[in-house]
Amino acid sequence: MSVLPLVFTSGWASGINAYAVVLLLGVFGATGVSDEVPEALQRPDVLIAAGVLFLCEAVADKIPYVDSVWDSVHTVIRPVSGAVVGALLAGQSGSLPDLAAGAVGGSTALASHAVKAGTRMAINTSPEPFSNVVMSTAEDLGVGGLISFAMFYPEAAAIIAAVLLVIGLFLLLFLVSRIRRFWRRRAQRREEKRLAERVGAPPP
Repeated sequence: MSVLPLVFTSGWASGINAYAVVLLLGVFGATGVSDEVPEALQRPDVLIAAGVLFLCEAVADKIPYVDSVWDSVHTVIRPVSGAVVGALLAGQSGSLPDLAAGAVGGSTALASHAVKAGTRMAINTSPEPFSNVVMSTAEDLGVGGLISFAMFYPEAAAIIAAVLLVIGLFLLLFLVSRIRRFWRRRAQRREEKRLAERVGAPPP
């Protein structure tokens, strides 16, 4: 059986939470749930590092504006992680060239990361912080659930990931105008505040 569905699903999930993907795959491989997981992801040091970074992301991802900074830092990390995981999965099964698997995993991770980062920017235009917590929790549960599902039904999980990716991209296109308006208004308010401070400043 081709490992492509698992590569695609793990790529989508890596764009949302790369550390959760590495941690889950490593645990599933180490416990014998799946033979598709390469040894490199099952190493104790990899699992510990992924677990610590997952906890860091679980906190940062729920704080308004901090989540967007975290997403900016991970613009490179998540696609690279998706590509590496995809290549490792392909190398383990031997049913797909490593380079092709890396391209699928990396590009899918980049697309889902763009959806995640754009959605968070739109959510941060709201003054209340609860939507960030709800969205972050939903993303973590979605990644965990879909990766777990992919261990047993990789084709079905890949279809779900593809549908979620398409919906997310359309949603991102819808939110782009809102994000732009928010940043324009914010820049305008800063300029007005700066001008007001100049006018109110005492003469030299």
